[in-house]
Amino acid sequence: MENPTKQPEDKTTTSAETEKPKTSILKNKWVKSGGAVALALIIVGGLVYWQMASTRVSIDTSLITAPIINLSPTAPGQLQAIYVNEGDMVAANTPVAEVGSEIIKTTVAGEIVTVQNAVGTTFNPGQAVVSMIDPTQLRVVGTIDEDKGLSKIHVGQLASFTADAFGSKQYQGVVDEVDPSANQQDVVFNISDSREEQQFDVKVRFDTGQYPELKNGMSAKLTIFTK
Repeated sequence: MENPTKQPEDKTTTSAETEKPKTSILKNKWVKSGGAVALALIIVGGLVYWQMASTRVSIDTSLITAPIINLSPTAPGQLQAIYVNEGDMVAANTPVAEVGSEIIKTTVAGEIVTVQNAVGTTFNPGQAVVSMIDPTQLRVVGTIDEDKGLSKIHVGQLASFTADAFGSKQYQGVVDEVDPSANQQDVVFNISDSREEQQFDVKVRFDTGQYPELKNGMSAKLTIFTK
């Protein structure tokens, strides 16, 4: 006999129960949307990096330097006196030393970098008593392997560089010279008969008056903008 008090089963779902699957669907959509955005950012970032890498060449092995000017006697003689010290800034035609009866003078204005302060020592023609540089001839000289972007580098291209002594501070310059000959002239073959990689110097000039803090011998890192 059926129980007359038994109520029919209520199949009506609550609002909380109906919201659960909707919330789950929304979460899945957000997850998928977020994943798509992240993927797009990765792709865009990769394209930007590729474009940047393809339009510039980096040279980590670089040095700020100028040609050395050696001052020596024209005839053998004993060093009688030295008139300058390392680090002195001198004008052209400044006496720097006396060897025998000869007064050795500068030919250009510049900075004294080395002094052979050994009075009484005999110096021969061509043997430097004092060495100096012309600071206006300072260049950033980078050494690059021939297969690391050398073919992309040309005179006149813009460049930037940092000096290790001044951290991440950026300096600007222009490619002044690309050496036509490799630093290593000898052709060397290894066991596999592969030609040894050659290195070339790239020289970048900069405004020495604008960057007086840059000194001869400082280490640097170069970036050449090839486009």
